[in-house]
Amino acid sequence: MCGRFSLFSPVETLRERFDFEITGEWEYQPRYNIAPSQQVLAIIHDGTKRRGGFLRWGLIPTWAKDKKIGYKMINARGESVHEKPSFKRLLHRQRCLILSTGFYEWAKTPNGKVPYFIRLANGEPFAFAGLWDRWEQNGEVIHSCTVITTIPNELMEPIHNRMPSILRPDEEEAWLDPHVKDTEYLKSLLKPYPTEEMIATPVSTMVNSPANDRPECIAPFGDGHV
Repeated sequence: MCGRFSLFSPVETLRERFDFEITGEWEYQPRYNIAPSQQVLAIIHDGTKRRGGFLRWGLIPTWAKDKKIGYKMINARGESVHEKPSFKRLLHRQRCLILSTGFYEWAKTPNGKVPYFIRLANGEPFAFAGLWDRWEQNGEVIHSCTVITTIPNELMEPIHNRMPSILRPDEEEAWLDPHVKDTEYLKSLLKPYPTEEMIATPVSTMVNSPANDRPECIAPFGDGHV
């Protein structure tokens, strides 16, 4: 699964890289330890342009009776996303990019779980494949999202048996395009990112607490890179 990630690239860098417009009032701040139920920066396509804004991490389906279901839906498995009632409708209608600079995963060791910070080797920001939905009840409206996951690449295998589906730049346009509805093609985009283009670094257990959201969370700690 993907349960924590970061986004600390300058907003100007993000806008240049992902070519989106800012809509409404929102404030961007670098984040080093984003946790479920918090706001994440995402991009959708409204039919004419890319729009950037914030979504709550943890999908609340439009039909849900209780918004707490979002805590259980921070991820969607790419292999079955076209089958699950909460996701199959969204796969064809409400896809998004969830922006990130790196994500965390915990490796099991004889001495306990060791957190790793995983990022692109070139240090550039990237996008998870995501789905979003709009929920409303008693006047409360929440726009939320989920990160799609896939099987691990060779870098991730020693750390965890899942990894987020990271889209390559040339795949992002198709993922966002509302006219693309071919299920098999969309699923083909949900694959492990090339191992040789990623790096994993052990970091301090301070990242275990969502209360710790500062640059020290990504600082190398321990015996080097995977």
